[in-house]
Amino acid sequence: MTTVLHVCTTCRAGQPLPDGQTAPGQTLFDTVAQSGLPDGVTLRAVECLSACDHGCAIALSKAGGWSYVYGRMTTDDVPEILRGAGLFAGSADGIVPWRDRPTIFRKQTLARIPPLET
Repeated sequence: MTTVLHVCTTCRAGQPLPDGQTAPGQTLFDTVAQSGLPDGVTLRAVECLSACDHGCAIALSKAGGWSYVYGRMTTDDVPEILRGAGLFAGSADGIVPWRDRPTIFRKQTLARIPPLET
């Protein structure tokens, strides 16, 4: 079962974006893409996660599992984002035990979405 790590590439982290400047969300996506993904994790750029007041935003999802949206992510968080994505991918239902989750995932969760019924 593939886990998808979605990164909002249009996120401006609540700041105005001068002409010609790369959005912080795109920079986050590029940093994640260059860092090597955990087994079972696919990276996907998305144009908006509707978490503009809490950017940069990412989401984790997989078929049959809970999905999560996280906010206030920066390029400094990439190692923990990848660690958390790997733990999520290794879980059967998307639920990683609280103590095992990276601190940024414990403290910066914006939404937890139940799996779709099949």
